[in-house]
Amino acid sequence: MTLSTSFLLPLLFTHFILFTDALTSPSDVSALKAFKAAVKPNSIPPWSCLASWDFTASDPCATPRRTHFTCGITCSSDSTRVTQLTLDPVGYTGRLTPLISGLTQLLTLDLADNNFYGSIPSSISSLVTLQTLTLRSNSFSGSLPDSITRLNSAESIDISRNSLTGPLPRSLNSLSNLRQLDLSYNKLTGSIPKLPRSLIDLAIKANSLSGPIKKESFTESTQLEVVELAENSFAGTLGAWFFLLQSIQQVDLANNSITAVEVLPPNGESDLVAVELGFNRISGNAPASFAAYPRLTSLSLRYNMLHGAIPAEYERSTTLRRLFLDGNFLTGKPPARFVRPESEVMGSLGNNCLQGCPGKARMCAPSQKPFSICKRAYGGKPKS
Repeated sequence: MTLSTSFLLPLLFTHFILFTDALTSPSDVSALKAFKAAVKPNSIPPWSCLASWDFTASDPCATPRRTHFTCGITCSSDSTRVTQLTLDPVGYTGRLTPLISGLTQLLTLDLADNNFYGSIPSSISSLVTLQTLTLRSNSFSGSLPDSITRLNSAESIDISRNSLTGPLPRSLNSLSNLRQLDLSYNKLTGSIPKLPRSLIDLAIKANSLSGPIKKESFTESTQLEVVELAENSFAGTLGAWFFLLQSIQQVDLANNSITAVEVLPPNGESDLVAVELGFNRISGNAPASFAAYPRLTSLSLRYNMLHGAIPAEYERSTTLRRLFLDGNFLTGKPPARFVRPESEVMGSLGNNCLQGCPGKARMCAPSQKPFSICKRAYGGKPKS
């Protein structure tokens, strides 16, 4: 045996051991092959993650990954199971294969910012260990499968910016570990079902949800901090219970058709810091009790149908820093604190029926409504 041959044999033997001893589970390999096969080849750039998935040249979990399976998947410590599938955002086009269900140890599935289309397969419920599901900014259509509510380990679901239709699953509250849910910018309809107890952040803005916002949907969500439901078709009265939710901090319900808002002072402490209710159809007086929330810094009731004077309680609030009341029919004189040059409050009182709002005051822009419009709104001369 020559010196060169004796030197090469151990290297070849080591390569053979690495390739045969650290094999990915056959079910995971089959699922990965099916996943790649469902992606259109002409949408896979030569420098992308999927382009490096060569099943004939290497095992998916074999290391080191210098030329094959360089990115897109993460494996368990023993190199036998795929635990993460996270694609690069390069515009992959295709369907999400139902055979994705074979990745039964998957913790993360992230296909964000690509062009996957078609329905979300109901077999996704087989991913029982999945903690993070991110399908944001694709072209998925059809309804959100009821089976998704069987992802009992899921902590975060983001399927925003797709084309989903139909109602939300009625058993949404069975997602017992879900903390973040974002279904914004779809075409979902119907009402909000009962929400998960563990939910912290809810975002379903820019859909076609409708009807009143019901207390029973939120009863169990004692950890809910952020609610983003803007740009839907919610209507009716928003009850006082909403702002008294135990952990609520930020609310965005702008651009709906809400006609009335009930507000009561908090029972003790409250973490509510921001309320956005602009561009609805809220009538009556501006709710004075918002000023009783000790941490409220931002309040917007702009472009509604509010009448009467600006509550004096708003001026006395020591925390309010952003106040937008423009686009209503508010009357009387503007609170002095809001229109003085050194005011620490930003926002707008413009486009109302106020008297004596200084033209140079930034809070008074834009200008007030013409007297004729205010007179018509009040069926005569507005009260000063």
